[in-house]
Amino acid sequence: MKRSQLSIMNRSFTKLNERRSTLIYNEDTINLKQRVQKIRKNSVEHLHLLLEKAQENLTANGMEVILAKDAEEARESIYQLIKNEDMIAKSKSNTAGEIQLSEYLESRDVEVLETDLGDRIVQFHTSRPTHPIGPACHLNMEKIAEVVSDKFQREVKAEPRAILETVKKDILEKLSQCKVGITGANSVAAEDGSLLMVHNEGNISLLTMLDLHIVLVGIDKLVPTLEDAMSVVKLETIYATGKTVPAYMNVVSSPSKTADIEQILLKDMYGAKRVVLIFLDNGRSRALEEKEECLWCIGCGACIVNCPVYTTLGPDFGYLRHLGGRGIVLSHFIENDEVCYDSGLYQCTLCGLCTVECPLEIPTNNMLEDLRKESVKKGLYLEKHGEIRENIRKRGSSFKQET
Repeated sequence: MKRSQLSIMNRSFTKLNERRSTLIYNEDTINLKQRVQKIRKNSVEHLHLLLEKAQENLTANGMEVILAKDAEEARESIYQLIKNEDMIAKSKSNTAGEIQLSEYLESRDVEVLETDLGDRIVQFHTSRPTHPIGPACHLNMEKIAEVVSDKFQREVKAEPRAILETVKKDILEKLSQCKVGITGANSVAAEDGSLLMVHNEGNISLLTMLDLHIVLVGIDKLVPTLEDAMSVVKLETIYATGKTVPAYMNVVSSPSKTADIEQILLKDMYGAKRVVLIFLDNGRSRALEEKEECLWCIGCGACIVNCPVYTTLGPDFGYLRHLGGRGIVLSHFIENDEVCYDSGLYQCTLCGLCTVECPLEIPTNNMLEDLRKESVKKGLYLEKHGEIRENIRKRGSSFKQET
């Protein structure tokens, strides 16, 4: 990432820190944090039981459920659902980024309309998102205006409202041509058979009104109840945005329906005719067996905002949309040791600041240290580290012998 983009990103992170500082240390947030820690740890511990329960209740509510063991299965399942469409609309989804869904669909001649403003800007700029909630925080207003002007072949002023109105108008015009909306979900309530989605722009609400609503979610997003899900997303909002609540919380429990005519249940009122939920494993079951702590994550991005490595390297430190150290850990289970190494396994300082900042206190530095030990056994280590080891073995000193 360019130095100028890093500077803009870190300036955005400073503003976020200032907004959060008044919230994360107050008594209500501390109590919420403790409650969510219990919810997430218990949920991960009983993940496969929750998955079975969720499948049963989601299906009973009228949704279709697909289990995808890996990225390829998830992509193919989605393509089979939308293969007759020229364009689909999509909300911000780190899980979709994990399986590189947009790239895959566009390679199959399906246009992807990003409806989140930040994601749409990044899509125009063809750069990588730098924060799970604020994907375009590495671009300043002047650069965004330039990118938008280039896209629409007319001058757009470097002024927030002018940029917003230009991009919004284009999105809404294209959205009117879409029949399929693809979103993620922040949390899934197994006992209720409900999906909870949070957003500030209102775009997800629009996508849930299209004929087919496809929801892609990792199995790690499961919690027991809707009340638990609400607690999780409220804490996520505080740590991700510095606000106590998002503008919107959408609960989806079934396709659109009404019973206003003599209590006769009729489907297909205003919203989706079909809701298809795709549960993605993609290494999560393996992580559950070996490093279940990495599945506690609620996706707030607090771990990267003050990370000395991420604030220096940007998204090169991490794996796809899973940014920072936790993303590197997850890459080990999603991909393999080589990808984990290339994602920045040895770039981490092991300072533990990510754990301090994390509302779930995920011990990312400890997990990375363990993965380094395994990496060394498999011959994956820095060349300089190998030289030091040889010096110690041959001469009993880490230093080379002077010539």
